[in-house]
Amino acid sequence: MRGDDCLILGHRLSEWCGHGPILEQDMALTNIALDLIGQARLYYQYAGERLGKTEDELAYLRYERNYYNAWLVELPNSDFAHTIVRQFYFDWYENALLEALEGSTNERLAGIAAKSRKEARYHRQYSSEWVIRLGDGTDESRRRIQAALDLIIPYTGELFQNVSLHQALIDDGSLPDMTGLWPGTEQEILEVLREAGLALPDAPWLPARGREGRHTEHLGFILTELQYMQRAYPGLTW
Repeated sequence: MRGDDCLILGHRLSEWCGHGPILEQDMALTNIALDLIGQARLYYQYAGERLGKTEDELAYLRYERNYYNAWLVELPNSDFAHTIVRQFYFDWYENALLEALEGSTNERLAGIAAKSRKEARYHRQYSSEWVIRLGDGTDESRRRIQAALDLIIPYTGELFQNVSLHQALIDDGSLPDMTGLWPGTEQEILEVLREAGLALPDAPWLPARGREGRHTEHLGFILTELQYMQRAYPGLTW
């Protein structure tokens, strides 16, 4: 779940490389992508040790139904405002989750969380500042960021829902109750949106389908590109 979220979102952000609105943001988004892919590796290495697989096998040789990332991270980039809102919600979720994971009964997960939090805090600062900048900017930037918020809100709830995949890990203290992460995170998100002058749309959350291995059509296209080299040249290494 965590590895898949980070890998797929990292891949999405990497698509901005060479296409950012200005050079500084091109580099910033690319660096965040690298951070997320680095975090994905930590989770895949741990999962691989438990499953008897390599991190490359887990990243590149599973089929779509065997990925458990949220729908949010597989959504197309669209414009810069859309990318920022998607990143903003993911960053607040990730920080809340990593903070809780530092107290996990699973020492390996706690260690990964502690290692990842410094990067995650920077990501949250970056996306929050851009939400405020675009919301408090020109009429056009405000229109775009509000439109992105309206579109993305239904996909954000999946981050804070429990599914059957989680339950055994929640019961043994490895994972926190995802629903318990939302109340405090919601208040902090609302503070940023108020500062940006944005209106939170009243839209219902979509069910947690991605966590069950059921995805939008977008993931298939991502995997076609992401997995091409390993499937064309099996066992290829750097």
